[in-house]
Amino acid sequence: MSQIGAPRGRTCSRSPRSRTLRSVATLTSAVLAVTVLAGCSSDDEADASPAAAQDNAPTARDEVADGGTVRWAIDALPTTLNSFQADADGATSRIAAAVLPSLYTIDKRGRPQRNADYVESAQVVETEPKQVVLYKLNQQAVWSDGREIGAPDFVAQWRALSGRDTAYWTARNSGYERIEKIERGKDDLEVRVTFAKPYADWQSLFTPLYPKQVMGSPNTFNDGARTTLKVTAGPFLLKSIDRKGGGVTLTRNPRWWGQSAKLDSIVLSAVPRSERTAALAAGKLDLAEIDRSTAERIALALRDARAGRNGAQAALAHGPGSGTTPSKALKSWALAHGSDEKANEVRAARTENQRAIAQYAAAQDTLAGYVVRKSLEPAYTQLSLNGESGPLADERVRRAVARAINRQELAESVLKPLGLPARPPGSHLALAGQAAYADSSDALGDQDTQEARALLADAGWVPGGAARKPAGTKAGSEAEQKAKAEKGAGGSTDSTDSKKKAPDTASDEGLYIVGDDKPGDRRAVPAPVIGANGPESGTGILAPAPAAARQSAALLARAEALDTGTGSGARAGGAHSVVKPDQGMAGAYAPRGTAAPVTAPDAARALGKDGKALSLRFVLPSGPGSESLRAVGDRIVRMLDAVGIRTEVTKVSDESFFKDHVASGDYDLALYSWPASAFPATDARPIFAKPEPASDGSLLVEQNYSRVGTDRIDQLFDQAAGTLDEEEARELVRQADARIWAAAGSIPLYQRPQLVAAKADLVNAGAWGMAGPRFQDIGFKKPETSKGAERNR
Repeated sequence: MSQIGAPRGRTCSRSPRSRTLRSVATLTSAVLAVTVLAGCSSDDEADASPAAAQDNAPTARDEVADGGTVRWAIDALPTTLNSFQADADGATSRIAAAVLPSLYTIDKRGRPQRNADYVESAQVVETEPKQVVLYKLNQQAVWSDGREIGAPDFVAQWRALSGRDTAYWTARNSGYERIEKIERGKDDLEVRVTFAKPYADWQSLFTPLYPKQVMGSPNTFNDGARTTLKVTAGPFLLKSIDRKGGGVTLTRNPRWWGQSAKLDSIVLSAVPRSERTAALAAGKLDLAEIDRSTAERIALALRDARAGRNGAQAALAHGPGSGTTPSKALKSWALAHGSDEKANEVRAARTENQRAIAQYAAAQDTLAGYVVRKSLEPAYTQLSLNGESGPLADERVRRAVARAINRQELAESVLKPLGLPARPPGSHLALAGQAAYADSSDALGDQDTQEARALLADAGWVPGGAARKPAGTKAGSEAEQKAKAEKGAGGSTDSTDSKKKAPDTASDEGLYIVGDDKPGDRRAVPAPVIGANGPESGTGILAPAPAAARQSAALLARAEALDTGTGSGARAGGAHSVVKPDQGMAGAYAPRGTAAPVTAPDAARALGKDGKALSLRFVLPSGPGSESLRAVGDRIVRMLDAVGIRTEVTKVSDESFFKDHVASGDYDLALYSWPASAFPATDARPIFAKPEPASDGSLLVEQNYSRVGTDRIDQLFDQAAGTLDEEEARELVRQADARIWAAAGSIPLYQRPQLVAAKADLVNAGAWGMAGPRFQDIGFKKPETSKGAERNR
């Protein structure tokens, strides 16, 4: 679901299907997400609403004017228009959603819904001896060349994506490889798809659907569809791509059989995140995802407008002219009108200041014409714990890290200032509002400093352990025992010490969200309060705790309590694996320079084992980006410090962060995000799959960058994908999620905020949350004084 070096704007995903919860903005054409489960919750919770509602100015179509053009910001022009290629990005996804068939779309609760514009019905009509799905297509649905959408298009797409013909350069074939045959029904508008083995997520297939002209040959698939789409079938057509000017123009499709698009055209303008404030201030955009600082600037402009202050007055109140007092102004005037050498310098400075004031005033006047619409993205930010080697290869240490972190505090620090709900996700595989969402985090437990310390002691990490080898220290994880055996046989020594020499010093630099800048929090972050009255000292020596050992068994028992297949076989295959880099992922969250706590470590408090200090390498990109993520990283460092876990914050270049560190396993801790999907059995499996040996002797991690997985988790995903009983599938994924929590390879922290700037009169557009846009409904609201008149822009 991801790839290294993808264009900006992608979240860790590369599946191209529009089943994604949101096919626009920063999520990639493949934004795959996860849907379901949890372990310890009620049915009522599963039916709960999304954590945050949509904010897109919903308006009835008869109140929307016909005509006009919307200028919509994208991060960059798409490198390909083929959603099924590895370098497809958010722009690819947005174009495909507007101009190509989507058999199923995602609603505001993150659930797949049949798209009646293309499909009259779709259902499983046979289950024995094989699963058969019968599609009855809308008889009015036609491609832009006049040919009806039918069985030949389904056949061509299946053959291209099945994986059987290696001449097709496909990014992923999940689901298509399960198809045995596709047949025409009574006519081309009936399509019978027979599966070789049952496939629960069949609704994820054929979205987007490309014409047979694209899928019919490797040449048109690999090269032809990268730069143009000559035949389409959506409410809009692809008119042109201006590589030099940085724009993609979509125009109303005259052959569209559904409700006509309200807009004449949509222009997708390539505007980097760092330039969006200026573009909005210049009035060059109508719709754009923004960061927190831009949102605050717009909010300030709106407050000024409501208070009756124009831009010039605003500049004097809080802009470039706000620091000029009467006395300073008088002194500056006197110096500028003097005759000494300094007069020319002062006059130049006054001219520059006046120009800055004028620019700020004009910008504020323009920004007052926008509103900020906000919701939560269908994606969550997580802390990844690399279980390949080192201290985190021991599941007790991973669990200690998890129990040291106050997820609620972290979520509140990011979302509460934005006025968004701040409830940490309870599932790796679903978000609140989706049909199978439930909170399985109890399989691991909430923040508990004493439990974290007990787990560390049980793993042999005790005060003073760095200076001496404690008698009776437990051996730790199976991976550590293997490493010691290899070392005794002449193997190389662990390189952890060589990696961890940098002092744990504070940093005041910013953060970076790989592939996607996000809202930043510029405010100072106070130290978190851990425990009743602040950080606990914990100076007493903690011997290996029987309670911690019991907890380890209890955690697995909690997961197994949800598992219909409990027993010794369920534990097989849980050993940690050493892996080599696979495809990395773009669009990932990560801070750039989280400040480490500036404290004088107490020698009696520092934890160690067998002469080694307990220290984890927190690898962060060094490019500019989100201050809010720096705050999150800083808080995590302090929380870990409170239980005796030291961190070494290492900043690396943006280009190497995933490719050379996360994907290759050269890190202990990292912050990045995963998108959510309506089809977790298919889409989430690569994220949590146990690494497997490749033919060259290396190990394939797919997208499991924590390197923590078990055979049982894989089995549960496979079973969920292979059952046609929806409730059974959700229960199986729920069991898998509980085991993922218990393994403590990744810790979901909070749903990502979604902030969108929109012209005040632009409706049916904004922060869609889990859903995607309905392009034909986007438009400008009719003037209140003449609702019957059409608006031309």
